[in-house]
Amino acid sequence: FMHVQELARLGAHITLSGQTAIVDGVSKLKGAPVMATDLRASVSLVIAGLAAEGETTVNRVYHLDRGFERLEEK
Repeated sequence: FMHVQELARLGAHITLSGQTAIVDGVSKLKGAPVMATDLRASVSLVIAGLAAEGETTVNRVYHLDRGFERLEEK
């Protein structure tokens, strides 16, 4: 669940309880700089960034390229 903190930077409300993440819906997300920690985290951050108001910068995007090579060109 290392990406939970990064999603919180965008305004997500997520509570961890053992092996479970409880996500409370929010009316909007706001852009922020975030850091990808693995492939799945990078995808979730890109999707959240697309839904957010303002600019989101995803650092360590090389994780994304492992599973979705050149996604930005598609």
